[in-house]
Amino acid sequence: MPTLNWIGKEAVINHHNDVPFRVLERKYTWNADGSSAQQHASRVHSNNKIIHGDNLEALKALLPEYEGRIKCIYIDPPYNTGNENWVYNDNVNSPRIRKWLGQVVGKEAEDLTRHDKWLCMMYPRLKLLHRLLADDGAIFISIDDNEQANLKLICDEIFGAVNFVALFPVKRQGGRQDSKYYAVIQEYMFCYTKTNNFESGKEIKGTSNYPKFDRLTNRFYKTQLLRKWGSNSLRENRPNLYYPIKAPDGVDVYPTIYKKTDNKLIEIDGCWRWGMNTMHKAIENNMVEFQKDSNNNWIPYEKIFAPLTGEIETKKYSTWIDNIGNGTSILKEIFDESVFDYPKSVDLLERVIKMANSAPDSIILDSFAGSGTTAHAVLNLNKADGGNRKFILVEMEDYAETITAERVKRVIDGYGDTEGTGGSFDFYELGEPVFDADGNLNENIGTEKIREYIWYSETRTAMPVETGRAPYLPQYLLGHHNGTAYYFYYEPARITTLDRAFLNTIGQKAEQYVIYADNCLLSEEFMQHNHIIFKKIPRDIKKL
Repeated sequence: MPTLNWIGKEAVINHHNDVPFRVLERKYTWNADGSSAQQHASRVHSNNKIIHGDNLEALKALLPEYEGRIKCIYIDPPYNTGNENWVYNDNVNSPRIRKWLGQVVGKEAEDLTRHDKWLCMMYPRLKLLHRLLADDGAIFISIDDNEQANLKLICDEIFGAVNFVALFPVKRQGGRQDSKYYAVIQEYMFCYTKTNNFESGKEIKGTSNYPKFDRLTNRFYKTQLLRKWGSNSLRENRPNLYYPIKAPDGVDVYPTIYKKTDNKLIEIDGCWRWGMNTMHKAIENNMVEFQKDSNNNWIPYEKIFAPLTGEIETKKYSTWIDNIGNGTSILKEIFDESVFDYPKSVDLLERVIKMANSAPDSIILDSFAGSGTTAHAVLNLNKADGGNRKFILVEMEDYAETITAERVKRVIDGYGDTEGTGGSFDFYELGEPVFDADGNLNENIGTEKIREYIWYSETRTAMPVETGRAPYLPQYLLGHHNGTAYYFYYEPARITTLDRAFLNTIGQKAEQYVIYADNCLLSEEFMQHNHIIFKKIPRDIKKL
C-alpha cells in the first residue's frame, strides 16, 4: 500500500503514546432550566461534555472512559488554507519539529513546511481518534483541496484502506468568486470505519404524492396552500376569515394574494380556508408549515400526512451532499450578531449522525468543536425522536466557553422564537497529569482519579461508576474483569505492604489477583500457587 512521507513523520508516528494522561476537571454543570451548578464532589454527571483544552491531550484524557465506545466522530480540522492563523504547538521530542512550536502556519509560497506541520498535527490526533472509535462506528472528516490528498493517505495508513467508506463532495453556500480560475462550490468529507462491523444509516424514502418527511411524527406529508383560492377567496367575501397568524420569526402573516402587474407586485387581501380556532389548533398540533416565497414573504401551508401503511421505506444516502442549510445564519440568530467565521451547518451534522447509524443512546465526539454545531445537532435529534445521544466537544481556543458552551446553553434553553431542546452538559478544563516528571503518580489529582487510571491501564475499560461503595466490598478493590480481581492497596499518607494480613481482608474469590502496593512480603512461590501478581505503586515513598 502506498504511504506518505514528510518532514517529522518518524517523530509523530508514536507521539500519541508520549502524550501525558491528564485528568478532566469539571467546572460546572449546565441544566435545562438555565441553572449553572458547581458539582465538583458529585458523581452525578450529564454525560455530555464540553472540554476546554488542547485536543490531543483531551483525547488522551478521554481514553480511560471512552476507548472503543464512540459511535460517531466528526471533525472539522484546519483546512490549512494559509488564512487560518493556526499554530503548531505539539511538544514533540524532536529538534526538527520543536523549532515549529508557536509558529503561525503560513501560506503556500511563504511556508515550505506548511503541509508537514499539518500532517504532524493531524497524525497523532487521528491515532487517538481511532482508539476511541467503536468497532461499529464511523469517523467523518471535513476538508478541502489543500490537504484532501494527504488526508486520504494518512487515513488509509491509520484506519486501513479497506475501511475507507466514501468521499462526500459537500456543496458550499455559493461559490468562491475569489478563486483564481473557477468558482469553487464544494469541499469534501471523508468517512472511515474501524472494522467491517459498520452498517450505514438509511435515508427515509419519500413518495411522489407525499414527498416530505416530518421527523416529529415520523410520517410523510405534502403541503397545500392555507389561503383560500378560486371563488369567494377575497377578504370582502369572507371577512371573518381575514386575521393574522404568527410566522416563525414572530411576524404577523395575513392571507395575502400577491400578483404581478406591469412588473409591479400588487397585494390583495384574501381569506383563510379555516376559522381562527381551527387555525390556532392546527398550528399547535404541527399541522402548519411556513415557507418563504421569492419575495421573502411568509406563506403558510397545511401539512397533509400520508396514511399509516406500515413500515417506513428507506434508501441509501447519496455521496453528494447539498441543501444543507446555512450555519452562519443560524449562529447569528442564536447570538444576534456574527461571532464565528464559517460555522458548519446543523443540517449537515444531523445528516452525519444519521449516516453513522447512531442509535438513540450513541456517543458523538467532535474534537475540533468550533462554534458547537455538533452538540446543536445532537440536541435537535434527541428532541425530535426522544433519544438520549450524548456529545463530547473539545475546543482549545478561548471561545470554548463564550461561544461553544454559550451556544449549547442557548440551544438547550431556547433562543429567539426557537423552543429549547432541553438537556444539560458538564464543562471541563484539562487538569494535572496523572504522572509527574519523574514518572511517579501525581498524588495531587486525588485517590479516585488514580484508581480510575489504574483500572483503565489494566483492563482498557472504563471504571464502573458506583453511586456508593457497597459495605461488603473490600475497601481497596477496584473491580473484577475477565476472572481477575484488581486491588489498589494505597494510602496517601503511609506506605502499604502486601502481606498475609492484607490477604485476610480479601473475601471474594477470583481466578487471579492483581494487587498494587508499595511493598510485598509474600514469596514468589506463594504468589504463583495462589495466582497473585504484585505490582509496585509508582510513587516516591521517600517523602513518606
